[in-house]
Amino acid sequence: MNTIFNSAQRRFLSIIYLLFLSSLLNLNSASAQDAEKTFKLYCGVCHSTGANKLVGPGLEGVSKRVPSDAWMTKWIKNSQEVIQSGDVYGKKILKENNGVGMPPFVFLKDEDIASLVTFTKTLTKKEGTASKGTDTGSKKGVNPIALLLGIIAVLIIIIGVLRGIKHSLKNIQNEKQGIPKEEAVGPWKEVKMWIGLHKRITAVLILFFIGGLLSACWYALMGIGVYTGYQPSQPLSFSHKIHAGANAINCVYCHSGAEKSKTAGLPSVSICMNCHKGISKGPITGTVEIAKIYDAAGWDPNLGAYTKPQKPVQWVKVNVLADFVFFSHQLHVVIGKQACAACHGDLKTMDAVKQVQPLTMVWCINCHRTTEVPGIKDNPYYESLHKKLAEKYKGQPITVDKIGGIECGKCHY
Repeated sequence: MNTIFNSAQRRFLSIIYLLFLSSLLNLNSASAQDAEKTFKLYCGVCHSTGANKLVGPGLEGVSKRVPSDAWMTKWIKNSQEVIQSGDVYGKKILKENNGVGMPPFVFLKDEDIASLVTFTKTLTKKEGTASKGTDTGSKKGVNPIALLLGIIAVLIIIIGVLRGIKHSLKNIQNEKQGIPKEEAVGPWKEVKMWIGLHKRITAVLILFFIGGLLSACWYALMGIGVYTGYQPSQPLSFSHKIHAGANAINCVYCHSGAEKSKTAGLPSVSICMNCHKGISKGPITGTVEIAKIYDAAGWDPNLGAYTKPQKPVQWVKVNVLADFVFFSHQLHVVIGKQACAACHGDLKTMDAVKQVQPLTMVWCINCHRTTEVPGIKDNPYYESLHKKLAEKYKGQPITVDKIGGIECGKCHY
């Protein structure tokens, strides 16, 4: 009986070990076969899994909107080729998104794209529930660590029960044979005895435990400073939806630095007064918020004159980069011809601005790897460079990374 129990005990411990090992491997896996991870890495920066629009449209029910799975596969691979082929639906999507096209993902394997197409079929609106589109990374699944701990707890209980049964049966047998009853051995003492007999296995388990702990710490630290969805309250309830959307005010009218310098800049209250000398009531907040503009500008609407000194509006910054990161709005907007929505989301649909993109290094690098350099073919200044690049990368699009866009010194001092 002792031999049978030890064998069972070894099997239980082997199961715990294998579960622990597989959990660690799953936590550290970045397999391209995992469609959800692939979606979060490449698609989630521009698309929500709900109906709400970020840079591109929300993907809820997209499998029912597109012509076919084959069409979606081609679109993910290279949407520009689909549009240039004269595809009607592709041109319709481009028009609906104000000409902001989707970058090509030619580097993804066919099986990765197939898994993404399958994943989009799960993004359907459930009956009787309202759609709640999520930002990147907000979708929560089963926590593998919690699942593992739960399995281990159940196994420990089973082992404890078996130990009790074994001890009782052993004493019944001893009683029949006239042998004194054995004292129950505590679980910790038995664990110590097992460790003493299995030092190598114990050492391996400890190493895997330490590795799992370090892995969990690493991924926790990776999330520090990533504030996707951050939407602070502002001193003025300024609506981009009304100004940039309904009134179609150009972004650079207020953020004039976007085309001229590293920073886009915030408008002074004088810029606001260019319009609000004559507009004293808004469609949503009436006169309440515009009165705050008058107060900051020192404007008396009754006298129609400035009667007090101006005071700045203390706006709360939404998108914040680390001090050691160099980013130029002029380089991206003027030279790179990037739409504001690529980084800031579709502000024309937002009342209060929120951070749409994670603004992490991997997000920037992925963008540089998929964004084609605009205007390089038609600019005589780059004629020699374009010729060399075209020879080096035959048949491939000239993306930003191919002209040094992912070199460390380009973004870091």
